[in-house]
Amino acid sequence: MNSEQLDQLLSRSFMMLIDGDLKGSSDAKVLPTFNPADGQIIAEIPDASAQDVDLAVNAASRAQIGWSALSMLERKDIIQNIGDVLRDNSDMLGALDSLENGNVYSHMKNDAKGGAFMLDYFCGIAQELKGESTQLDNHLHYTRREPYGVVAKLLPFNHPIQSLGAGLAPALLTGNTLILKPSPHTSLSALVFGQLIKDIVPAGVINIVTGRNETVADAVLKHPRIPRLSVTGSTEVGKIALRAGAEHLKTVTLELGGKTPMIVFDDADLELSVETAMKGMNLKWQGHSCSSTSRVLIHESLHDVFVEKLARRFLEVNVANPFDEKAEMGAISHEAQLHRVMDYIESGKSDGAELVCGGERYEDCVLAEGFFLAPAIFANVTPQMRIAREEIYGPVISIIKFKSDAEAVEIANSVEYGLAAIIMSRDLDRVHKTAQRLQCGYVEVNGPVTFALGSPFGGVKSSGSGREGNMEELIGYTQLKSINIQLQS
Repeated sequence: MNSEQLDQLLSRSFMMLIDGDLKGSSDAKVLPTFNPADGQIIAEIPDASAQDVDLAVNAASRAQIGWSALSMLERKDIIQNIGDVLRDNSDMLGALDSLENGNVYSHMKNDAKGGAFMLDYFCGIAQELKGESTQLDNHLHYTRREPYGVVAKLLPFNHPIQSLGAGLAPALLTGNTLILKPSPHTSLSALVFGQLIKDIVPAGVINIVTGRNETVADAVLKHPRIPRLSVTGSTEVGKIALRAGAEHLKTVTLELGGKTPMIVFDDADLELSVETAMKGMNLKWQGHSCSSTSRVLIHESLHDVFVEKLARRFLEVNVANPFDEKAEMGAISHEAQLHRVMDYIESGKSDGAELVCGGERYEDCVLAEGFFLAPAIFANVTPQMRIAREEIYGPVISIIKFKSDAEAVEIANSVEYGLAAIIMSRDLDRVHKTAQRLQCGYVEVNGPVTFALGSPFGGVKSSGSGREGNMEELIGYTQLKSINIQLQS
């Protein structure tokens, strides 16, 4: 996509979708959004108020009565039309995301299609959502699964339109209506999505509000008439959501931070392990992923050669403008995140880890204008270091040696996170035993995390609660009601 096409994309007005209408904030406030590739303001989005959130909730509440009265097939038809919109506009929506979050466009242009794919999946399994009947006596006892009412979803900045698309279907199919709150750093694709589907869904079924988290997200989290929340973000955000929702006993699911351990045993395929670390680090979106292979736990016998091979690959990564066809990594998504990553790099150095390559900003070239950073590898990292324990959410890998299987598992489980893990080994017995001992919600073997279709994804410990991507997510947007009928003889 060339600069003229991008300029044309940004020439439109970006308005919220509330009650079927495109609106600015009630007090006319706006918030600038930036291009991390050059640090420049590219657009303004509505900076909503608590009053705007209340308008959206009122609209969603009114619409929910009629929406839930539709049959599953009727709701499914409308949702599949939304999927067609995502597919037909994937290039444009992906370009808006790349403009705001710096992710490589060659990858992001398929994100909306990925969201539509998950939407299709949920439409395919939705009619398997059933209640049960019991036969304890001669009367009639059965259960129904019913919607919560109004559901709110807080979206992440790393894959905005994909997360939006994938998250729509479970809530809507089950008869709920939606309040969507995108990240203030990446709101453009959600706002354009609202324009595209405005006349496809009944007014109030989908509402999109944007603005500062401290105002808009806070109002959403605390609103007394939103009984169900879904949050994708950092562990800190998850804790805020739980505290905010506690007052009204909200049901909250959380897909939060991670510090994915990739355990490379001494019998592993070394070349495959290097390739897995590369792919698993998600450099096309600068390591901005909760499942990135940011912790490589490697048997001491393989450490030196692994580091050498991985460093060679890292040094070859083409860091470039996200819209460069040859780009393999783009810009850190926003300035605060860049400073966070740089702080961790300095922490690794001061703690005594060996910075093998990368970790510096680009100077004396066009990349110096943006938030670009050379992907970094730290070797000889110890489990106690900050870079080994805390989520960096950037292109930084920490490599930690281990001697025994038990030590590897102990190190893997020693952090507060428990989202995903990767095991590299040819020994099936070792794989099974290790997978059972790891404290996480998702384990991949001999490859990067794939989010296999139909496999539940979610974390334990500080990585969240609840599962996404399968029938459990659909069930999670329903409440179980028991109905007992005393039949007259």
